[in-house]
Amino acid sequence: MPVLRLPLLPAAAGKQHWGNLPGAALSLAIAEAASAAKRFTLLLTADSQSAERLEQELSFFAPDLPVLHFPDWETLPYDLFSPHQDIISQRIASLYRLPELAHGVLVVPITTALHRLAPTKFLLGSSLVLDVGQKLDVEQMRTRLEASGYRCVDTVYEHGEFAVRGALIDLFPMGSKLPYRIDLFDDEIETLRTFDPENQRSIDKVDSIKLLPAREFPLQKDAVTRFKARFRERFDVDFRRCPIFQDLSSGITPAGIEYYLPLFFDETSTLFDYLPQDTQVFSLPGIEQAAENFWNDVRNRYEERRVDPSRPLLPPAELFLPVEDCFARLKNWPRVVASQQDVDAGSGRERFPASALPDLAIQAKATQPLEALSNFLGDFPGRVLFTAESAGRREVLLELLERLKLRPKTVDSWPDFVASKERLAITIAPLDEGLRLDDPALALIAESPLFGQRVMQRRRREKRADANNDAVIKNLTELREGAPVVHIDHGVGRYLGLQTLEIDNQAAEFLTLEYAEGAKLYVPVANLHLIARYTGSDDALAPLHRLGSETWQKAKRKAAEQVRDVAAELLDIYARRAAREGYAFADPKADYATFSAGFAFEETPDQQTTIEAVRADMLAPKPMDRLVCGDVGFGKTEVAMRAAFIAVHGGRQVAILVPTTLLAQQHYNSFRDRFADWPVTVEVMSRFKSAKEVNAAVADLAEGKIDIVIGTHKLLSDDVKIKNLGLVIIDEEHRFGVRQKEQLKALRSEVDILTLTATPIPRTLNMAVSGMRDLSIIATPPARRLSVRTFVMEQNKSTVKEALLRELLRGGQVYYLHNDVKTIEKCAADLAELVPEARIAIGHGQMRERELEQVMSDFYHKRFNVLIASTIIETGIDVPSANTIIIERADKFGLAQLHQLRGRVGRSHHQAYAYLLTPPRQQITSDAEKRLEAIANTQDLGAGFVLATNDLEIRGAGELLGDGQSGQIQAVGFTLYMEMLERAVKAIRKGEQPNLDQPLGGGPEINLRLPALIPEDYLPDVHARLILYKRIASAADEEGLKDLQVEMIDRFGLLPEPTKNLVRLTLLKLQAEQLGIKKVDAGPQGGRIEFEAQTPVDPLVLIKLIQGQPNRYKFEGATLFKFMVPMERAEERFNTLEALFERLIPKSV
Repeated sequence: MPVLRLPLLPAAAGKQHWGNLPGAALSLAIAEAASAAKRFTLLLTADSQSAERLEQELSFFAPDLPVLHFPDWETLPYDLFSPHQDIISQRIASLYRLPELAHGVLVVPITTALHRLAPTKFLLGSSLVLDVGQKLDVEQMRTRLEASGYRCVDTVYEHGEFAVRGALIDLFPMGSKLPYRIDLFDDEIETLRTFDPENQRSIDKVDSIKLLPAREFPLQKDAVTRFKARFRERFDVDFRRCPIFQDLSSGITPAGIEYYLPLFFDETSTLFDYLPQDTQVFSLPGIEQAAENFWNDVRNRYEERRVDPSRPLLPPAELFLPVEDCFARLKNWPRVVASQQDVDAGSGRERFPASALPDLAIQAKATQPLEALSNFLGDFPGRVLFTAESAGRREVLLELLERLKLRPKTVDSWPDFVASKERLAITIAPLDEGLRLDDPALALIAESPLFGQRVMQRRRREKRADANNDAVIKNLTELREGAPVVHIDHGVGRYLGLQTLEIDNQAAEFLTLEYAEGAKLYVPVANLHLIARYTGSDDALAPLHRLGSETWQKAKRKAAEQVRDVAAELLDIYARRAAREGYAFADPKADYATFSAGFAFEETPDQQTTIEAVRADMLAPKPMDRLVCGDVGFGKTEVAMRAAFIAVHGGRQVAILVPTTLLAQQHYNSFRDRFADWPVTVEVMSRFKSAKEVNAAVADLAEGKIDIVIGTHKLLSDDVKIKNLGLVIIDEEHRFGVRQKEQLKALRSEVDILTLTATPIPRTLNMAVSGMRDLSIIATPPARRLSVRTFVMEQNKSTVKEALLRELLRGGQVYYLHNDVKTIEKCAADLAELVPEARIAIGHGQMRERELEQVMSDFYHKRFNVLIASTIIETGIDVPSANTIIIERADKFGLAQLHQLRGRVGRSHHQAYAYLLTPPRQQITSDAEKRLEAIANTQDLGAGFVLATNDLEIRGAGELLGDGQSGQIQAVGFTLYMEMLERAVKAIRKGEQPNLDQPLGGGPEINLRLPALIPEDYLPDVHARLILYKRIASAADEEGLKDLQVEMIDRFGLLPEPTKNLVRLTLLKLQAEQLGIKKVDAGPQGGRIEFEAQTPVDPLVLIKLIQGQPNRYKFEGATLFKFMVPMERAEERFNTLEALFERLIPKSV
């Protein structure tokens, strides 16, 4: 049901101008024109951002119209990188759908439309459909997938990957939202299921899959041969020296091969060839200029790079469509230039009856905050639709309107609103701007202009399943051969691998450990819970014990004693905290909602959970002590602001501790901005202030005049008194030393404490993991944040030059880290010579504060584009357009530091790069090499947490309380120490003495003389087997085992007999543990059960059994119970034991 009266578009070629479409009216006009047309619509924008915005708005105004998005590669012309897999996936999916759509919209930035593409017949001809029941040969399929550019991996996580495991093929086709699992029966497809890449579990069944190629070019043998022939023919270079040529010959797909696309085909197509013949074009003003700029950039890059003989380039016209050709193509179609500006009506010029909305922002300080809105609604004759970002935001908006006694009706979509008769309505939509039409009189008011002109950032993401945090830490136990391992009874040895041995004619799988003097220990996989990865210090420094010697028992006992003391001290702090009434803040309902609405972004799911948790902690009477662990740039500051708001609203003061003056200043600015509309005073105490100002601030604090104070550890000094402290927020806690934390600990028992960090230091993590402090992890990255590509390389000029140019040419900025103030000037001069187009500035800690601040703010405002700095930038200002960081002498930094530095970039949705430059390999210590390897491997976002656990392994955990940083932990390994600590805490809580000799029970031993293992042909990957063994051995109850079984069947196929035995054995073991049974031994003729000294089993039950059938049951000694029952088959053994255990369960339980 159209709202606007649209002029007729010419049937063939011709150009019109539509004007006066302010705000969202532009999208409305395009949406209605596209819906009404009987043909396809192409919409060209000047850049990617507007393309994204329009795509969303079009979907809102015309929900039934197919809207396709053709994203940009986001690489530079002639780049040495390939685009991200997800981007290619979306491009291929869109191209594939184009020819079959007679009606719809394609939104494209003009620069993307200038790229030449693979010919239409390649893409449309090389897709493949798989149906249930179809015949399929695994080997052929593998070859075919590899030829289409899919990569064979162990576990499928992202687009373009596949894995083959026996009769299962996992596959993530391009253009598909989820990966698929193909289950074969013999050689035909039995089922096709989608699965979740996060936890690898199936979701639901489908009937067929469409497989699109994984690349925009073919990789079949003949195609590669043709490419090589054309390459030789075109370029007069020594092709043996060209990595592109060599990689392709050896079957690798080289990065950046996209810019050699024409060599794969006889001729290329353009985006226009994919469009249906009958197409109408809409364009936004400014596309001509954008296209010109793009071409200039391409030419410059070509000229700069064409001289490299190892990487010859194709001239621009072969890769890109010249601007004049592009516009000549557009002339053949009817074209409309739609603009928000006004035009004079005339021939071919259409002026729409729309106008801009007045300023409706809520003035929080005014007596009537909603005055502007109520006046507008009073004067406007027509109907009004409000839009909110999400259901939660809709409630906030409704509450606000309730203050004006307005109750809009909720509608589902724009067409519903147009069709309804309601004067006021509200719906959920991702709009930033509103619109106002005079005829018919309709207005649309989006929420962002109401809450002040803040740009709401949009994030598209599906919710991730909650990964179990424990699992993160326990499963980091990736055992490499030769890694140190702790066995509870025998101490620290080295892991040698899994091996299958025959014992009593039964195959079983064992973990082989080597101890001092070459002694070997074989541990049955059923006892994997007795083994933990040794994480204390560097692997090379881990002790190696002798089997049967006293050393281990002594070390274990000493650690146990210390654990007991630590546990007691902990519980003491805990008891003090629990007993002391903290302060329960009142719930600031409506004001809190308004304050939250001022947040300029949408909360990520994890962030939302964290905010809720902190809020609940503060409203409860117990003192809060929560650690928020989130990666750099994942929104920890917002969590702090909301906590501060609740505290200040409740009339208490807030102290915020930060490690550096720069950060104090940044927090001060952001808190000031965020609390601008509220009657809250924010002060900062730092070296930037004169002594007089600081003293005045101290006085005000003591009188309670300042609500929020931000400062470095100066705040902890004795002369600073805070009258009514309610909340302490510690930011970047890994930068404070032990002493300062001890000072804070004194506050712990009364005040709410919130700790924020990206890379928790081992000790903090440690306390959080052991449940002494509440831990919230924010692990979801803001949407569209690609992870930072990290390279570790030797330092040389060409690397640095290439890195700088890549960033500068896409209009970005670079951090260059040179951590030596004496030579920093020389470094700047060298760089200026190397890259003359760079505008360089210097920042380091020995400059005067004012100067440093000036440099930082100039950098932020893009007055220059390369900042050479010392580590002062590690806790610094966020500069969204700085997306490359180059770190000299990276081998000199710790893991947390490298991670922090790397987190300075990648704040926007461009691919960010971190280059860690090192001296030649021989000069690096092995520890440093390990750290660099760890950081290069964890490229995914949210890696801070994983890195901290790595660091815990490289450095040791540090003793939990007090200054004795490590010691016992080194002796027994971190994991074991933590488990002992947990047990000790539990025991003391129950009021028992922790058992020092047996700090960890080994659990019962059960031997039924049956094969119980995961066979190699069922699951060939040793690593996956180990993790599963560990998970089975650590399962807590029957429920957990069932889940595991379901997951295994799902991921690897039906369980073979030995694996079923393993699961049943584990279940028996769980029952035996409850009954206080130490050992069960059973064979074909019978068996025996050994009880512990304290067992819950009633001796009368046993005596009755013996009296009833003396020839079947008898006692041997005080704790041995024997039974003679013929049990040939495995099934019988299980049944007999299960029945026996059943009878032993004490009745009262």
